[in-house]
Amino acid sequence: MEPGGRRQRRLQGPREEAAEYYRGHRVPQRMEEALNALFPQRPADLYGELANYFSKFSKAPVICKLVGRKVLDGVGQPTLEVEIYCTVKNYEKRICSTVMSCHSQIPENALPETTQADEKERNDSVNAAVEWVNESLNTMLRDLKPTEQCKVDKMLGEYFTKKVEEKKETQKQEEEESEATLAVTSCTPSATALPGEKKSAKPGKKVAVAERTIPPAEPVESVLCGSLAIGGISLAIAKAGATISRIPLYLHIALLKGNQDSPKEITLPLPMVTLLNCEKFSPAKLKLVKEVMLIPPVQLSLKQGIERVLDIQKEIMRLLEPPGKAPSPQLADSKKGRAHNTGKKAPPRALKRISHLGCLITGCDTLEQPLLLMRTACNNIGLELGTDMYLAINCAAHELMDYVKGKYEILTGTFKSPDEMVDMYVELINKFPFIIALIDPLRKEDRQQWNNICCNLGSKCYLIAEDAATYLSNLKIDQNINLPMCSGVVLKYINQTKVSDLIELTGLLDGQRHITILGSPDGESSDDSLVDLAVGLGARFIKLGGLSRGERVTKYNRLLAIEEELAKNRTLREAHLEFIDFAEDSQPEKQLSDVLPPPKQDSLPPQLSQPALQVHSLPAQPLENSTLT
Repeated sequence: MEPGGRRQRRLQGPREEAAEYYRGHRVPQRMEEALNALFPQRPADLYGELANYFSKFSKAPVICKLVGRKVLDGVGQPTLEVEIYCTVKNYEKRICSTVMSCHSQIPENALPETTQADEKERNDSVNAAVEWVNESLNTMLRDLKPTEQCKVDKMLGEYFTKKVEEKKETQKQEEEESEATLAVTSCTPSATALPGEKKSAKPGKKVAVAERTIPPAEPVESVLCGSLAIGGISLAIAKAGATISRIPLYLHIALLKGNQDSPKEITLPLPMVTLLNCEKFSPAKLKLVKEVMLIPPVQLSLKQGIERVLDIQKEIMRLLEPPGKAPSPQLADSKKGRAHNTGKKAPPRALKRISHLGCLITGCDTLEQPLLLMRTACNNIGLELGTDMYLAINCAAHELMDYVKGKYEILTGTFKSPDEMVDMYVELINKFPFIIALIDPLRKEDRQQWNNICCNLGSKCYLIAEDAATYLSNLKIDQNINLPMCSGVVLKYINQTKVSDLIELTGLLDGQRHITILGSPDGESSDDSLVDLAVGLGARFIKLGGLSRGERVTKYNRLLAIEEELAKNRTLREAHLEFIDFAEDSQPEKQLSDVLPPPKQDSLPPQLSQPALQVHSLPAQPLENSTLT
């Protein structure tokens, strides 16, 4: 056996090193503090409390792994899921995941070939995004803190810019090779003109007039294959940062927007609940209306508003399934409708026809029919449109332009010029003052008509641009918003959009008096982060679709949960809706709809200090009380 003295001398060195190591990390001092603090409490789980006490001294979690995988969205299309793993207290831990929503620019009436090409492009993009996440971006973001949102987003932006440049260089090389091949094979100029040249040279008064009278459609921005990875990682980082900070995602976003200043109160965005999706195919004639949406009044809680919407939806379903041979309520107030209804069946049944937007599908022959149907349903259950509920219409006018005629086809065979569209909307709002929002009433290229409709209806109705705001990269130009004159925009979190982009853009929109609406894309997923984004960014409205389909309903449930949490914490602020007249001689960014909270009268520019709301169904009120209730 080893003599005791020799053994003690051999252990003396490691003991001194251990003591010095622990003293250097203040372990004895903190252990004493922990024991002194916990003894009076005598916790039932002593070691659990000790673990909690010492956890605050541990190192901040850092990203150790990103995982990207291909999953399906709510309509069965491929999309991207991103998982974030962090090193937490020396162990690898899965923190969160997010599923991106895909958005397609293909209209409903697109040709099958176009749809197939779009599906192939989406599939290729998702595959590329999975590769980006699992390889280069996984390596690039390792050891970063998930709470460093701005730093991560900056790196993601630089990575994306590099990919764009690589794509341009590849395309340039391909074009040069193609030109070289063409020069070798073409010894003499072709006697046949190119298709584009021939078409432009072909005489025809209608084509020539259309080109002179309406601005051409702006080219659709190409989406870089793999761009989903940028948006997916940015949102996943935000969720991870909120999880590690032990706060809800909406509060984490609000802190990022407010430069870490915690908001004293938070206002929930008002929901635009889609109730009807008007199909644009035969036998239906109406093409102008894509969605009819309900907006609950602000004095109701969100829960009360959703319950009221559900009551209206049940009545709509009952009306669309009339017993026996009863005449359709859609046609009850239309002479033309009554004539067409003679001896014919009721309109297409909607009871078991649910759109991918989570709402009822129906077909109409006139613009008034869906509005009269909504009014009938409300009246039947004792509600009045314009007081107990409001309407919004998604016109999706950019899908209706006939570029040969230079006009919008609002009904089958019925066309209107951009100026005639403005007159039609003015007449519509005057006849149905309970409509308080029009989304995409015109193409974004018809800027003069946007000016006209805003000047005519801006004090009665929100004029919202959605198609013009599809790609955030085109919206911001040197601290200015590249939009036609409008009340606000619908923003969607798609492709290479980053959380920092949304924060910067909504701040800019707030400063230029636009309202912000967070919108759900067509190809929605079950991820409910969009709701937290809308709440944290202070959006005025949120557009989630209807109250059917799981991927839609889960977002409404999240909104209800946030309302309950804010009410419990007494940090819920009541929303207000006000409209402001557009002055023709002022700049668009100086005359747009207000932001929450509503400005006082003396803070408005001279041209804006006038009654902010003139809805016929409401009594006249002073400016300070001029809100929708």
